[in-house]
Amino acid sequence: MDLILQSLHADTTQLRHIAQLTSPKQIIDLTPHAIRCTDVNSDQQEQINQLAFQNQIDIYWANTRRTWSDFKLLVMDMDSTLITIECIDEIADMQGLKPQVAKITEAAMRGEIEFAESLIRRVALLRDLPITALQQVYDERLQFSPGAQTMLQAVQNHGLKTLLVSGGFTFFTDRLKNKLNFDYARANQLDIIDNKLTGKVVGQIVDAQEKRRAVEHACHQLHISPNQTIVIGDGANDLAMMEIAGLSVAYRAKPIVQAKADVAFNFVGLDGLLNLF
Repeated sequence: MDLILQSLHADTTQLRHIAQLTSPKQIIDLTPHAIRCTDVNSDQQEQINQLAFQNQIDIYWANTRRTWSDFKLLVMDMDSTLITIECIDEIADMQGLKPQVAKITEAAMRGEIEFAESLIRRVALLRDLPITALQQVYDERLQFSPGAQTMLQAVQNHGLKTLLVSGGFTFFTDRLKNKLNFDYARANQLDIIDNKLTGKVVGQIVDAQEKRRAVEHACHQLHISPNQTIVIGDGANDLAMMEIAGLSVAYRAKPIVQAKADVAFNFVGLDGLLNLF
């Protein structure tokens, strides 16, 4: 087993101090803030996990050594994963309804409310909002998560196809697909009449199972197995697609997602993915 330790701030000296607890055969510096330890002893895994978390260090216990050739597709959630915001919460803010909508969003991401139900309830609150509010959110509030663009560029350079799949809205995924050169995108379409939101969603709601189907459809088109995918998400509605992935990554995720993912990034940016290979 290998162990990868990485942080935004801890240097390799600090990382090596924790790494020594695993009696590694070798310690390799990957970056000024990341190391790989080979052939480690995992007997104190829980203690090391806690120590790393206390020091804001992300760790990954690797049963196999991953190579880029093992994967053909990278799949990403959008809200609070690729980008730092929940778009629907920011849209609601234009109506003075952010607290009400954000409360439903949080409950859905924790898995306390079925996603489809939560989306219907939230979108209904946006009735009569002008479409210009969506553009304002895109222009003024949308920001990429740390390391997102670096990670995507590197992944694409390694020849992987990319899919952006979201329980959010096509208004945003279509723009991000073009801006970041995603190969595929799947999201919900808001119903709009006379340049105003009707409070409804057009067609099939992209919930957890629809996200999974989107991944399976992309795999079918690429003639690959879901085991050849990397899936990154943060909420309960990402679990269905994460569980079929060859590598699942929880990014700034809810506890239920962290518990089930192969690796969790609580501190490093999305470019932390590159240190796993």
